[in-house]
Amino acid sequence: MRKTKRFTPTVIARFIRQGRGEGTYTDYLPWHRVTRGDPSSMGRSHLLHWKGRLRELLSDGELGQQLFATMLPDLDDSLEQFSLTPEDSAHPLARYLERDPEVLFPGTLTLAKHLGIKHPTLSERGVKTPWRLSTDLLLVRHPPGQPRSCMALAFKTPDFKESRRTIELLRLEREYWRSRKVPWLLLTSEQSSPEVVLTLRRIAPWALGNTVPEETQEQAARYALEHAWRSQTYVLHGIADQCGSMELAQRALWQSVWNGHLPLDLRRGWRPHLPLRMVSPVEFWAFNPILSGRSAWI
Repeated sequence: MRKTKRFTPTVIARFIRQGRGEGTYTDYLPWHRVTRGDPSSMGRSHLLHWKGRLRELLSDGELGQQLFATMLPDLDDSLEQFSLTPEDSAHPLARYLERDPEVLFPGTLTLAKHLGIKHPTLSERGVKTPWRLSTDLLLVRHPPGQPRSCMALAFKTPDFKESRRTIELLRLEREYWRSRKVPWLLLTSEQSSPEVVLTLRRIAPWALGNTVPEETQEQAARYALEHAWRSQTYVLHGIADQCGSMELAQRALWQSVWNGHLPLDLRRGWRPHLPLRMVSPVEFWAFNPILSGRSAWI
């Protein structure tokens, strides 16, 4: 019988040798990965291709979180399963040459002692090593003409409050980012509508596929607005007549939604005969818990 893989000091040492948790953009390697060599996660894993790299997500909740994140207009980079160092370390923006790498911030060992929390450890044959916590998603935002900034996101099931230990470790994660002056949000399934997440999952292959020129996206958005309340099928055929193919029409329509050109009510069902109902731009962006700053942590 095949033995269940588990985390040990040997596994952690292998992760460090492989450079996990290091890099940026397409060179980034997540701390936890969707591979046969990693201990399995509790959730259903997903691979999502975005900006030249497969994003390795360990649950349905993390997938929804990543999809919401890619809608941010100033998103420069997205680092999933981001390792929190036990020892003192530089600010994550030092990787982008925007912070002094010589200036160190407290690691989880220092912060756990300060908070009075027992730091998790791993042991194997008498050898002990600190467990490395990770943040589900670290977003790097870069508005035009401004310096980069970070935002850290954690995802948990709504019952996280029932576990004292889970709350302690979330406090430790929160303090890690707080010491670096990085906003931290705790998301659960209650911070967003399940209908919206399902819609994003359905349209993501077109919305995150090969990019359609901005002019084509705007043309698709204008056509959809002019034919508001007509069915999705009707609108897509009309856009296809203008741009030359149904495949291009799909990408143009859903990318115009993803980028905010077309404020579609994302609480729609999957059936193509349903009308495309519009909402105000304010209502549209309120569907996104990251842009709205909603958090389950009080």
